Amino acid sequence: MKQLSVIATAYACEPETGSETGIGWNIVREVGRRVEDLVVITRENNRDAIDRALEQDPEPGLRFVYYDLPKWARWWKRGHRGVQAYYYLWQIGAARLAHELHRGANFDLAHHVTFGRYWSPTFLTRLGIPLVWGPIGGGESAPPGFWADFPPRDKLFEMARSAARSLGQLDPFVRRAARNCRMALPTTAETDAKLRDLNVASTRILGNAALASKDFASLGAIPAVPPAPIRFVSIGRMLNWKGFSMSMRAFARMDRRGSEYWLVGDGPDRNRLERLAEELGIADAVKFTGNISRDETFAVLGKSHVLLHPSLHDSGGWVCIEAMAAGRPVICFDLGGPALMVDSHSGFKLSAGDTETGIRRLQEAMQSAVDDPQTVSTLGAGAQERARELFSWERKADEIVDAYEEVLGRVTTTAETH
Repeated sequence: MKQLSVIATAYACEPETGSETGIGWNIVREVGRRVEDLVVITRENNRDAIDRALEQDPEPGLRFVYYDLPKWARWWKRGHRGVQAYYYLWQIGAARLAHELHRGANFDLAHHVTFGRYWSPTFLTRLGIPLVWGPIGGGESAPPGFWADFPPRDKLFEMARSAARSLGQLDPFVRRAARNCRMALPTTAETDAKLRDLNVASTRILGNAALASKDFASLGAIPAVPPAPIRFVSIGRMLNWKGFSMSMRAFARMDRRGSEYWLVGDGPDRNRLERLAEELGIADAVKFTGNISRDETFAVLGKSHVLLHPSLHDSGGWVCIEAMAAGRPVICFDLGGPALMVDSHSGFKLSAGDTETGIRRLQEAMQSAVDDPQTVSTLGAGAQERARELFSWERKADEIVDAYEEVLGRVTTTAETH
């Protein structure tokens, strides 16, 4: 066990969940097993779930302190309404609480865990101790070559997203956090570049997606890929930037040889995609399952051969790791989180270019899978090995503690030098 005392903020932190809340919980849970003392400031509404989890599996080195703004300062927040403003104010109050706790405990290091986006500040730099910031994302954008083919609604979305990030980067508190943190942990190469523009002293790229041991067990129990014909599957919300319209066009152009394409999930683009399948003449080979349970999704993976994930700006990409853990190779673009997950031994990582180039490269990769099913099996085995080796929460926590030690070692060396 590392003799480190750490204070962290994790606004989103809840056991047995995914996305941001799952990231917060799994990171602090695993890091808490690796340091002497970890105190986590989180929201009051996470208390019941955390208390139940710790009652079932206690961890002496991990302690939670719950904080919310007073009622008079949060009456306007309802669900997701007002969450961004509330989060900003919460960070200020949490930093004040952290300062009080630090006076009594003298922590070695501070860590901002969630929310994980580079254009929102953390105020933990005020503690006067080294700060690790992340994993943080948000620097990913759809490449400009794709924008011309976006529907007007989605162009507006991308423009609004870019504007919000640009405003965030101008926030003096964001710039102060970037300038004063000892190390940032960007989730992607794109966010790494944004942080370097903000003059962060040091960065270490660390994806925010991982799986728990029980997930590896469930996915590892999925049978080997079934016999041909090849079945491609995409899993996720049906949003334009997910790229499903491109993968459908690629599927329509290839020599399919009886192959199928299943899409799991729902969203505002579903009707448009269903119409596109009709227009392309592939409706008989394309299946939309709608939203289904996680167990049902795993069952669909078991009936499939290859995951198609043509997303244009994912900070994470859990579904890629899930498919890999199930022994299914992934076809994705060399963008965002999936670019860090997939290599030449676990799938097809494609240069994006523009829309037409992207469709052509998707078509070529899909055709390779149809033409040579043995390659699918070989890549699937490589994908499963890579997922187990690199994308567990245990591995993620080891890397974070390594970052702590690097930061503290650099501080000690600097102090000795002077």
